[in-house]
Amino acid sequence: MEVVICSDVAQAASRAADTVEALFSRSPDAVLGIATGSSPVGIYEELGRRVSAGRLSLAKARAFMLDEYVGLPSEHPERYQNVILRDFVAKVDIDADNVHGPDGLAEDLDAACAAYERAIVEAGGVDLQILGVGTDGHIAFNEPGSSLASRTRIKCLTRQTRQDNARFFGGDVDQVPLHCLTQGIATIMAARHLVLIASGEAKAEAIRQVVEGSVSAMWPGTILQMHPHVTVFVDKAAASQLTLADYFNDVYNHKHLIQGR
Repeated sequence: MEVVICSDVAQAASRAADTVEALFSRSPDAVLGIATGSSPVGIYEELGRRVSAGRLSLAKARAFMLDEYVGLPSEHPERYQNVILRDFVAKVDIDADNVHGPDGLAEDLDAACAAYERAIVEAGGVDLQILGVGTDGHIAFNEPGSSLASRTRIKCLTRQTRQDNARFFGGDVDQVPLHCLTQGIATIMAARHLVLIASGEAKAEAIRQVVEGSVSAMWPGTILQMHPHVTVFVDKAAASQLTLADYFNDVYNHKHLIQGR
């Protein structure tokens, strides 16, 4: 796991965007895993600036969302399909038809989850997955206690997650859906490169657990320690509880001497 401690959230987003740009420079038709929430918005904005400047194109890309609420009407502004259209698709040049998410309005939710798993596999798998992390360590909507071998499925959201997301629903936690469809932890771990971004002191304990804690279903993000290619971009506040912060800085500052990148 590579941990990149940045001066602020803008630098974290820019460096994460560098990673995405490098992928599409090599493979213009790569498959990108995209996340909702506040954390990745800066990445999408930076990618949009680079597309507008002509230095990057996602025109041949395909993208898969991590999760979706169950039961939100198709026109609801916080339905994740709409959030992604607003926060990501509208900023870059990807074809909206190439952006896929689990169907939270399906009559048969189990069948929808199985179909989504197949769609990811048929696309060749995700090349780079963008992730955020919850204050309780969840990734996607894999809440504490989730199976570390889980696949796309229906989940019940914890009170903490619903409280965290209430800000998108006018501050009313009762408006946040109780259920979601989410890629499972094993689904996420099948991506070839995982890129996690987090900022702010509220995420410091989660980042400490994810990076330095014991691997446990109680902190689902800790499973990232078992992946061969993970990059964590954090600002100083989110990194404030890391015991090995100085070491991570040294590694990042000197890696070009032996890696050439």
